[in-house]
Amino acid sequence: MKKRDRWSFVQKLFHSISLKQRVWLTFVILITIGLTATGSIAYLIASKEIQRNAFQSSQDTVNQSAQIVNERLKNIGIAVRALMFSQPFKQVVADTQRKDASHYYETWSSLQYVFSQVKFNDPMIDSILIASPIGDFYETSSVRDKSQSFFDSELYMHFMEQNRGFWSKGHVDPYFTDHRQVISLFVEGVSEFVHDMHTGVYVVINVKADDLQDLFMENLSTADKQYYFIDSLGEAVNGPTLTSDGQLTMHSEFIQQLTEEMTGSFFYSHDSKEYLVNYSRLDVKDDWIIVGIQSKTDLLAKLNGIKNATSFVILGFIILSLFITNKLTYLLLKPLFRLQKLMKRVEENDLTVRFESEFKDEISQVGFRFNRMLDEIKQLIEDVKLRERDKRKAEIKALSAQMDPHFFYNTLNTIYCKSVLGENDDVNEMILALSQMFQLSLSGGRDVISLKDELDHVRQYLAIQQKSYENLFVCYYDIESDSLECTVPKIIVQPLVENSILHGFQDRMSGGEIHISARIDKEWLLLKVEDNGTGLLPDKLLADIVQPTTLNKGYALRNIYHRLQLYYGERQRMEVGINEWGGARIELWLPRWPEGKETHEPIS
Repeated sequence: MKKRDRWSFVQKLFHSISLKQRVWLTFVILITIGLTATGSIAYLIASKEIQRNAFQSSQDTVNQSAQIVNERLKNIGIAVRALMFSQPFKQVVADTQRKDASHYYETWSSLQYVFSQVKFNDPMIDSILIASPIGDFYETSSVRDKSQSFFDSELYMHFMEQNRGFWSKGHVDPYFTDHRQVISLFVEGVSEFVHDMHTGVYVVINVKADDLQDLFMENLSTADKQYYFIDSLGEAVNGPTLTSDGQLTMHSEFIQQLTEEMTGSFFYSHDSKEYLVNYSRLDVKDDWIIVGIQSKTDLLAKLNGIKNATSFVILGFIILSLFITNKLTYLLLKPLFRLQKLMKRVEENDLTVRFESEFKDEISQVGFRFNRMLDEIKQLIEDVKLRERDKRKAEIKALSAQMDPHFFYNTLNTIYCKSVLGENDDVNEMILALSQMFQLSLSGGRDVISLKDELDHVRQYLAIQQKSYENLFVCYYDIESDSLECTVPKIIVQPLVENSILHGFQDRMSGGEIHISARIDKEWLLLKVEDNGTGLLPDKLLADIVQPTTLNKGYALRNIYHRLQLYYGERQRMEVGINEWGGARIELWLPRWPEGKETHEPIS
């Protein structure tokens, strides 16, 4: 019951307000619904696209970093194979098999060149150790820690357990006195002279942990994202202490979500905060993983900006619509208000009022019928005056129905009028100018003419227009003599001048000025037409020229623009602007081609 009463109250309130207020309110509601729906849909589409791109970009970054590290470690493995195929290494294996240490120093010396080549090919290598029962071989620049026997080291014990080569994660180098933080590749040497699996010779390649860290972190670190190089247990491969976000990698729930897939991503929640995790495993050691961790809130921070911007834009347009709809409502109902005022005047016995409107809508039809009613009433009182008034109305309608004549029709009509008035000199000049103008426009069938001929065509056109619009305008020329021999498409300047006369001076009776200039600028011919008319809107006009709308505006400029495109392709430029007098300024930049060149380069 309350719901029905509430709806009844809304109906009464709606019926009690004026028609203008009802129309205005309807517009506001429809615009608000439309803007809100459009903004919401745009936000949802944008948010999904940004989220998808952000997720994909994050995964691509991790994959790229993993690929770089993977390729670098593979190259180190290739370098180890190259070392094993060297002659000094083969000598070490052969001496080990024979248990002959007599060539130890000679072989050690020969291996120095091999060591330097391996380190030169990959600067990340810190040190190289070849261990064998007959002695250890290493670079002379490195100092061996004699207190640590190779065959008693943890790396050797680990190798004996696995019975295969391996990469060790970050540790302190036990074999050399500098004890740097390194990542080691431990392999057993091979030789074509040893047929069983074990040669007794072992190669240890120590890679600088810091250099490997810098390699995969290069171009990765950002303020809102952290990257880590961990193993399958979540421990850092290179050994440094993890940050607070990095402690996530030690959680068992986190480790369980790192699937056996080579790449992947998932969301991980911790302390009421959600993180996007991207990971990629290395091919050379699949339990080594590069992980990127980023707060989902930070990742999608752009969406909050878009959401706020969308809300402000919608709110701004709604506020703007309040004013626009108010004006629009007034314009739509203006004939009705005018008719209402006329009716009040009729109530005061003023039968001379008439409703006038250029529209043909329903309100206008009511107004016209109101006029006819008044005419019939007044006809009973003033029959004679009514007939006279009807006659004048018919004459006004006949004059109003006439269309503006075309330039050629207007010229002939002007010639006829001047002939009747006996202004034979002007008639002769206009006929001669019209004849020469059409002769120049034909130009012997050529599409391009010299600038001199084009300006002659303009002068003949202006001569006719100055006779048709006496004292309306004057024209000034600033032409460089060298430019007169350049060729231009015919009838390229005259439409610009016509645009100034018909549009720039449409509100003038006199005082109009047209300035035509031409000059050479290096390889270009610059044509400029300016006036002191009413000006134009450059951005809107250029947009209509490039992408025509259904409105028939800027036809002459659009015609010139497309003709220049056909003649010169991209080697031309049209600039539209406002000059210092507030009038229009049109500039045409054309390639400087001498007279006689009638064919132009095709559009690429």
